[in-house]
Amino acid sequence: MHTAKGKLYLIPTTLGDNAPLEVLPISVKKTIENTNTFIVENEKTARRFIKKISPKKSQPDLQLFLINKFTQHIELPEFLEPCIKGIDVGILSEAGCPGVADPGADVVRLAHEKDIQVVPLVGPSSILLAIMSSGLNGQRFTFNGYLPIDKGERKKEIKRLERLSFEDNQSQIFIETPYRNNKMLEDICATVAPHTSVCVACDITLPSEFIKTLPAKVWPQKKVDLHKRPTIFIIHKM
Repeated sequence: MHTAKGKLYLIPTTLGDNAPLEVLPISVKKTIENTNTFIVENEKTARRFIKKISPKKSQPDLQLFLINKFTQHIELPEFLEPCIKGIDVGILSEAGCPGVADPGADVVRLAHEKDIQVVPLVGPSSILLAIMSSGLNGQRFTFNGYLPIDKGERKKEIKRLERLSFEDNQSQIFIETPYRNNKMLEDICATVAPHTSVCVACDITLPSEFIKTLPAKVWPQKKVDLHKRPTIFIIHKM
């Protein structure tokens, strides 16, 4: 008898330490309650998140596959083996939505190749929430991930993104390692034209949330500390 394949659920998480059900819909709770097999970036934080959402769930019954920068592509088919056997699997991102600026995308692509149904669940994406609240172009935008660490290279890249935003009327989104955020804002303001719009979206969905879009020349007057706070930067030259 042919067993129906299990589904691959893309399960969003919170963007910080707030109560999960303040920002996540009930469908996330139901999926976690009905799933015991997960693909996760970090076992400890995944277990903690699952326990927060479903305190009665038996932790010893969980089967966790680890996906991170050390995971080899050859290991991925094993993660989807339960789906082939008819068992549902959930992907948990470290923060936000699986597959968006997240290693889970490789597993999702493989699921499509293996004809496994992929089910995305609603939850907070810092990238989308930032562009929504920026007042910049939500019709045309690009997420660029991290910019180069080298100062000269980074300056060149900021200039290139600014030019692209002007030529294509396209908002340019990027991130930085949280402990380098303040330096990144300084570098942006020192590099782009004075009237280029710069949005800083920080601690999105948390009580300390800070979102502001200002011309680059105004930012140095703002005393904002972004150190170690998850931040999205968006630039757009009109």
